[in-house]
Amino acid sequence: MKALITGIAGFTGRHLAYELGQAGYEVFGVAHKSPEKVIPASKSVYLCDLDNTAALSHVIEKVQPDAVIHLAAIAFVAHGDIETIYRTNLIGSRNLLEAISRSSKLPASVLLASSANVYGNTSEGILDESTPPAPANDYAVSKLAMEYMARLYKDRLPIIIVRPFNYTGIGQSESFLLPKIVNHVRRRAPVIELGNLDVARDFSDVRNVVRFYRHLLGTPAAIGETFNICSGQAYTLRDVLHMVREISGHDFEVRVNPAFVRSNEVKILLGSRAKLDAALTERIPEIPLHETLRWMLEEGVS
Repeated sequence: MKALITGIAGFTGRHLAYELGQAGYEVFGVAHKSPEKVIPASKSVYLCDLDNTAALSHVIEKVQPDAVIHLAAIAFVAHGDIETIYRTNLIGSRNLLEAISRSSKLPASVLLASSANVYGNTSEGILDESTPPAPANDYAVSKLAMEYMARLYKDRLPIIIVRPFNYTGIGQSESFLLPKIVNHVRRRAPVIELGNLDVARDFSDVRNVVRFYRHLLGTPAAIGETFNICSGQAYTLRDVLHMVREISGHDFEVRVNPAFVRSNEVKILLGSRAKLDAALTERIPEIPLHETLRWMLEEGVS
């Protein structure tokens, strides 16, 4: 079995390449620039931009993957270049699906990574896949638009859409919240500036997330469906700070910087994993957030 991962050089892509490699896949990747670090599990990485449909078609024809996992995206909500967000997340995704649909051998599954941000500013309750989307920022709008665009290919391609909630782990950029906190503690810095301490997020471990992706690729009943990827438990930033202090033994001052508080901040994101669990043939145990933070603090630089 051959798997092709777009965005293989990114945080999730590296973990997914390892997960698929351990499961016996031949792993190939697409990246828009040469990876800064070796990706041990990958057989070959092709340099290709999502705006180049001809180059994408060439890669797909050469690899002839059994599974395509589309992770390449502008994934930072506060990314300043709005045009790039839409060009990459929407048009780039369409270019990929068009290239796949024209290939001489269609894959058995095409997994598209959307985002739980499409649910928007829901203040209470558990979000399941039937919750009406209400995107509150350009990143979320671009991901929802990608989902709608993908429906145009549902009769031609075996598409699975996933909506991951927040997740973290070793290798994630410090521009994301939890790695920022972890790296602060690893440096034993005395002060950290953060935004709203009362926002609540459903955090997962990246190792769990890629495990879910792998299992969905091999689940025929998942074709044509949309799944939340989540833990089903939300933590406030205050909860996270308490865990990090407890694990590290390092105390520090927290200052709320108004510049870090976004006006369209999603107050709570808590997902239901019921549909995902029902679709999979085996239960995948959740890695508790406390253990994820310990892994990041003790075993690697985030």
